[in-house]
Amino acid sequence: MITPEGMQKLREEHDHLWRVERPETTQKVSWAASLGDRSENADYHYNKKRLREIDKRLLYLRKCIDDFKVIEYHPNQEGKVMFGAWVEIENLEKGFKKNLRIVGYEELIGNKDHISMDSPMAQALMDKKVGDEVVVKTPAAQFTWRINSIEYVKG
Repeated sequence: MITPEGMQKLREEHDHLWRVERPETTQKVSWAASLGDRSENADYHYNKKRLREIDKRLLYLRKCIDDFKVIEYHPNQEGKVMFGAWVEIENLEKGFKKNLRIVGYEELIGNKDHISMDSPMAQALMDKKVGDEVVVKTPAAQFTWRINSIEYVKG
């Protein structure tokens, strides 16, 4: 599962790799190969390696784009914590607040305020409403959180 915003980022990354980085890297490989002896040609070896990395990432992105199910906002989600929700929670013992979004694993990279739908926190929050209190158990301790607000990105 992935949010529409997450899918858009995957498509943008794929498009950038395919239309910009791969052609530039291919051109560098061709140039380095034209210099002759490839055995000691650092430019050639580095750019061949980079080209393999790009191709591997492109393959992965194509699979994700084909296989992931985009979860669009639906009015039935209002008032409950579900996939894609922005949730403000408050720790009742310590009094501090967090604002986080529940997403799929592919959207976690580079997003410090996103949590996996499979995490203990997300599992505890699912289907809860504003004002509900949830207990999140971790190996280190147990924490009680209150849900202060729930919002969705509406397409």
